[in-house]
Amino acid sequence: MRRRTPLLVATLVLLAAPLAAQQQSEGYKFLDAIKKEDGKTVVDMLGRPGSTIVNVKEVTSGDAALHIIVKNGGGENFMKYLLQSGADPNIRDKRNNTPLMLAAQLGKGNYVPILLEYKANPNLANASGETPLIAAVQNRDVATARVLLDKGADPDQTDSVAGMSARAYALRDARNPALTKLLTDAPKKVQAAVAGPKL
Repeated sequence: MRRRTPLLVATLVLLAAPLAAQQQSEGYKFLDAIKKEDGKTVVDMLGRPGSTIVNVKEVTSGDAALHIIVKNGGGENFMKYLLQSGADPNIRDKRNNTPLMLAAQLGKGNYVPILLEYKANPNLANASGETPLIAAVQNRDVATARVLLDKGADPDQTDSVAGMSARAYALRDARNPALTKLLTDAPKKVQAAVAGPKL
């Protein structure tokens, strides 16, 4: 049996230390506490002076705490606490999904008014150009579509996959007459003129 040299052992120990530290980073611990709905740990971590951890993202998915809450169905009060603590309601994951987009896609309409109250932009599209309103229409979710329209969602903003808007999707799918009527009656958004440079 070969003996390891002290230099080799020292090198292995030094390489393992950063890996262990990375696995237990503050961001990792915070997002793990979010997943476990461990309110005490979350409050303790956010309460540290100068803490900026509220918008940390997972390395693989790009999910932030708000994405995780929407996906896992964490409590609405938990979401409000994070938003009050500085969580960005328009933070994007690796597919450019905002928490509002995920809420509309996953049929989690209970989060939509909360996110909108904290200034989530209802017109931010994901990597496919899909907006929360398009997702609500595709899910035939009249209540979420109504809330989004009331908060300024553009019914004519098109996606980049089919080049269709929420209004177009609603008109094409006649299975939900209430949704079709809601989108048919939605006023067109007036695009603000962009002023050029003054000469």
